[in-house]
Amino acid sequence: MTDTAPTDENGLVWAARRGMGALAEKMGMEFVEFSVDRAVATMPVEGNTQPVGLMHGGAYVVLGESLGSMAANLHAGPGRLAVGIDINATHTRSATSGVVTGVCTPVHLGRSMTVHEIAVSDEQGRRLSTIRITNMIKDLPRD
Repeated sequence: MTDTAPTDENGLVWAARRGMGALAEKMGMEFVEFSVDRAVATMPVEGNTQPVGLMHGGAYVVLGESLGSMAANLHAGPGRLAVGIDINATHTRSATSGVVTGVCTPVHLGRSMTVHEIAVSDEQGRRLSTIRITNMIKDLPRD
């Protein structure tokens, strides 16, 4: 794992250099926008469905946790690491095709904890799921 970027670096550049992780890549996530104040990513429905053809609820959660944890790490800054300690999701609608978009915004950005809300919507702008993630921020061990 690489350290976080300088605070003046473009968030998308930082996110691309850090990478989303193997699971997010397998699920087809792509960052569209990335900053401490707002992070946006998309994910295809195809390949992320339940046996009945609906977007899997866990896929919404993976999208939310990826966005929230990455945004928390950007906020944490160099030499610090944000790790998820709580996540919850309320699914209100199902997607069966196309692409879903997650928009992550901070609820609280503290020195030792962050809380983010991620709204996942379909291509028509209808909210499908609302995810809230809490991350604890800690110092990276010194070598």
